[in-house]
Amino acid sequence: MLKAILKISVPAVFIAIAASVPAAQLSSDARTAVPHDVQQLVVVDYRAMQNSTAAMDLKERVMPPELKQFDEALTKSGLNDNHDVDQLAFVLFRPKATGDELVTVGIAQGQFSTAEMLANFRKQKVKPTLIRTNKVYPLPKTGLVLCFVDPSTMVFGSIEAVTKALEARDGLAPSLLTNPAIMDAMRSVDSEPLWSILDQKGTQVMMKQLLGEAGSVADFETVKKRLVASWYSMNFQHGVKFDLTISTGDSFAAATISSLLNAALVYRKMSGSDSEKQALAATDIGSNSGKLSVHFATTDSEFSSLLQSPLFQSMVH
Repeated sequence: MLKAILKISVPAVFIAIAASVPAAQLSSDARTAVPHDVQQLVVVDYRAMQNSTAAMDLKERVMPPELKQFDEALTKSGLNDNHDVDQLAFVLFRPKATGDELVTVGIAQGQFSTAEMLANFRKQKVKPTLIRTNKVYPLPKTGLVLCFVDPSTMVFGSIEAVTKALEARDGLAPSLLTNPAIMDAMRSVDSEPLWSILDQKGTQVMMKQLLGEAGSVADFETVKKRLVASWYSMNFQHGVKFDLTISTGDSFAAATISSLLNAALVYRKMSGSDSEKQALAATDIGSNSGKLSVHFATTDSEFSSLLQSPLFQSMVH
């Protein structure tokens, strides 16, 4: 089940981290640069990425090629990601409120060596373009751009994604601050070092992946529209721990989905490898007051074995 959740989170969970660090919270400036129509928001404390073998294993196995390319481009621009970046956020959002198209924008927070980066841009003859008063720099050979919205906040991604983020930040379009469902969910998890929030559509997609064949049954179709939002956190201190909460319209919906998930769990226990069976045995599912909860905990070595399992590989590729 964890593997299905990782799949929908692949733009960001590649930087999963340890928990012996301060919470990964978004600054006020960063929040204003998040567009309103968020499907998924993932925030991590980047500084602790090196602190866990399990976290690094996860990063290597699920980090998409395009993000590796971006990481390399930032390094060449003069950014020292091991020392300059404190937190990273990745936002999967709909650029048009009435459409299904999704784009991803990244937001980095930290103490950046802006003078060194700008000197490198000039040396490479990289010239910015202006979006209102915002200087947007292309990253050569990537198709990506970045913009410093203040000395400690950088927005990056495709030109479309960055433009939309800047429109929100400049007050020309609604931002995350006007999305009460996401803001309410954020209060439940933003004290954690790694956390994610999904809106109703994102939660429906995630649940479909979690349930597998069970997701096609009539019971799921009945309660699908009652899924409101979901949020989860991961940490890698003293093993690997994962907690997911799914908010539903009522206790009946939460109990129904809990039953479906437990049925899927039993099926996968019967068909999985030894490491998968061990991981599934460490997964607890329950419901209370209209909320479904999933808890998973394992050791670093067991998690490393899980990452190499056929089921995990099939879910992330």
